Amino acid sequence: MATIRPFNSLRPRADVASRVAALPYDVYNRQEALEEVLKEPLSFLKIDRAETQFDQNFNPYDAKVYEKARDSLQTMMSEGILIKEGQNCYYIYELTMGGRSQTGLVGCASIDDYLNDVIKKHEKTREEKEVDRINHVDICNAQTGPIFLAYRSREDINEVVSEIKKATPIYNFVATDGVKHVVWKVNKESDIAIIYSKFKTIQSVYIADGHHRTASAVKVGLKRRKENPGYTGKEEFNFFLSVLFPHDQLMILDYNRVVKDLNNYSKEEFLAKVANNFRVLELGNEAYKPTEKATFGMYLEGVWYKLRAKEEICSTDPVEGLDVAILQNHLLNPVLNIKDIRTDKRIDFVGGIRGLKELERRVNTDMKVAFSMFATSINELFEVSDADQLMPPKSTWFEPKLRSGLFIHELT
Repeated sequence: MATIRPFNSLRPRADVASRVAALPYDVYNRQEALEEVLKEPLSFLKIDRAETQFDQNFNPYDAKVYEKARDSLQTMMSEGILIKEGQNCYYIYELTMGGRSQTGLVGCASIDDYLNDVIKKHEKTREEKEVDRINHVDICNAQTGPIFLAYRSREDINEVVSEIKKATPIYNFVATDGVKHVVWKVNKESDIAIIYSKFKTIQSVYIADGHHRTASAVKVGLKRRKENPGYTGKEEFNFFLSVLFPHDQLMILDYNRVVKDLNNYSKEEFLAKVANNFRVLELGNEAYKPTEKATFGMYLEGVWYKLRAKEEICSTDPVEGLDVAILQNHLLNPVLNIKDIRTDKRIDFVGGIRGLKELERRVNTDMKVAFSMFATSINELFEVSDADQLMPPKSTWFEPKLRSGLFIHELT
């Protein structure tokens, strides 16, 4: 059963919350992060991406970068930009994008639930990416970016959340990207007890986004346990900052693919190879976004095509039946010779939030062919996780993104 407990948050003053709140550290490259920090000096990116405080050639993984993050965090505290809540609370966090809202509970999840598979994973992590956040969390002594978790929607929890949302929020702002963020504090003991007890009856919670941050938080917790052999399990390092959403409020966008070349095939040879496993329909110059499973858009030399997977390559297996797996196993690998999309430099990925025009732009500039995908569903994510399997890389793109800096969980 899931343990989700309240915490004594470090958070920005209401009048500067909109300036502090930042998109997750990993949605920016180094130059983009620097531009954001120059544009908004209070942006939490200066802590999440502290290399922005150094020369462009400085190693972003040097210990001095993490020490700078810690020092910047302490400075924001001493200047009163960040304030300590003073009591253990939950928070209700609503995000609205394009007229669509999703409302989550902010609290701290248990590293033991992760280790015992109450918190389920669907993605493989890479050690080098973990090490960066391990150092960041350990040296800052704080988790600064919340993990995006999902659970199967429960009407009794929805009712509690709806009642709390009738109060006056502590934050209410629209970010520069048009996403509205509203936060309510949950500090009544009766509300806290109800929420805690209801999550205690939930058997499984799922990582939607943030596998590397989760793994890093858990490893820091285990490191602290070794350093404190008399630990009780109640210390803050045994828990990690999370926002939990009911599954039926979430939206997964397509995660599209672009490839640099046709593996030495001519256009005609390539189309013939594709036709072995897919029914190919030429559409002309009108961009095609798939509207059902096992269909794909393909943009090549100024022309869009609709690809439909033939029945014999479709599968009922939770992983093999995913559209990203069908494309990988029956086109990217056998035709374009892309064996491992984690390491192959010939392939790149475009989040659905950027739209199909971005696929056309990439093909017209630095790529040869693009594939538009039908988005993975939240139920498919649950099925893969429940089967203890892993999705192929770059299977899901969640929007809107949670902001970092609105809630900070200190480890001591």
